[in-house]
Amino acid sequence: MSEIEKLSFEDAMRELETTVGKLETGEATLEESIALYERGAKLRAHCEKRLREAQERVEKITLSASGQPTGSEPAEGL
Repeated sequence: MSEIEKLSFEDAMRELETTVGKLETGEATLEESIALYERGAKLRAHCEKRLREAQERVEKITLSASGQPTGSEPAEGL
């Protein structure tokens, strides 16, 4: 498991925001910018994966006619 794969969604997003900020300032050298861009792409992919996994876990609670929970089923469209 890579270092990025160990990051939580929130930690990866914070690092991605910092990385984008560094790229936007234009103060990094070309080589630094390339490295930042590559890491940013990996962080973005990781965030997308973690978000997709979370969406797949979301469940819709089913209710009886009286409004009591009767179980759950996978949310549609995710």
